[in-house]
Amino acid sequence: MKHLFKYTSLAILSLSATMSTANAANRDTINVVGSSTVYPFSTVVAERYGKTTSFKTPKIESTGTGGGMKLFCAGNGVDTPDIANASRRMKKTEYDMCQKNGVTDITEVLIGYDGIVVANSRSVAPMQLTRKELFLALAKQVPALDGSETLIDNPYQTWKDVNAALPATKIEVLGPPPTSGTRDAFAELVLEGGCKTFPWIKAMKAKNKSQYKQVCHSVREDHKYIEAGENDNLIIQKLVANPNALGVFGFSFLDQNSDKIQGSIIDGTEPSFDAIADGSYPVSRPLYFYVKNAHVNKVPGIMEFLAEFTHDNAMGEEGYLTDKGLIPLAAKKLIALRDNVLSLKQLTL
Repeated sequence: MKHLFKYTSLAILSLSATMSTANAANRDTINVVGSSTVYPFSTVVAERYGKTTSFKTPKIESTGTGGGMKLFCAGNGVDTPDIANASRRMKKTEYDMCQKNGVTDITEVLIGYDGIVVANSRSVAPMQLTRKELFLALAKQVPALDGSETLIDNPYQTWKDVNAALPATKIEVLGPPPTSGTRDAFAELVLEGGCKTFPWIKAMKAKNKSQYKQVCHSVREDHKYIEAGENDNLIIQKLVANPNALGVFGFSFLDQNSDKIQGSIIDGTEPSFDAIADGSYPVSRPLYFYVKNAHVNKVPGIMEFLAEFTHDNAMGEEGYLTDKGLIPLAAKKLIALRDNVLSLKQLTL
């Protein structure tokens, strides 16, 4: 009887596994993972696509850029995502991981541009900051206070400690975790931008690139920088509740919540649609998504989704994604990009 139960259980498990595999093989919904910054843009396109085509509305998950890349590059099975959103370009290490796991045919889609903002509640005065001040406030190690060319653990407790002209409020910045493309871009564009204003640290790059990156990209771990997860809406709620705190996220979230929060002026320029579009705002970045071309014939509707996303009505200068805060590509660039996407041009890094 025990043997019969054993074999019956195995049969049920085997049948369950077979059914699970069959369901995966017959998946009829596009799966998208990745950047929390690109998430709202993808969601809007997915909703339009679901209403205007005969295909199901794609499933969009906010996992962070790094987390999304790991899932995307895990393999070509339909139990893996079809598309990965990214708030930075795919890294060479991620590309190599994809190649190693058989994800060799990828199309890169540049959807537009975004600015990274440092924002606070509208109930207090806006901040005027430089990238140097942000580096000194948030870096794990900073130049010694005596002016010598040595590094010390970050001693600054208030913004006034960093610059006597700034408020005497304690440093408290809510921002994305290391898996986020926004965090990567913030480290590169803001922290490194401030770090290299010190000539002796800038010179370090030519001598020891890894040490230079460690100094310029490492964030302090004494609760002055608070990792707030991949949910940017949660950061906005916390800023409203705590007017002394600052938050780091993409311009689109500022644009959609401008009744509650305001962007800090960085290096003399206020974050705005026009300032990001013309490059005068110093903290802007490109946004992408990546398509697993091997899934195009496995999961229905992927080409139609790409056509919807890259259409003038979505990504164009007057497209509905601009209403969500996306800074669009120039018209000629969009035409060329659309041709590359709809022909599934293969990415090489």
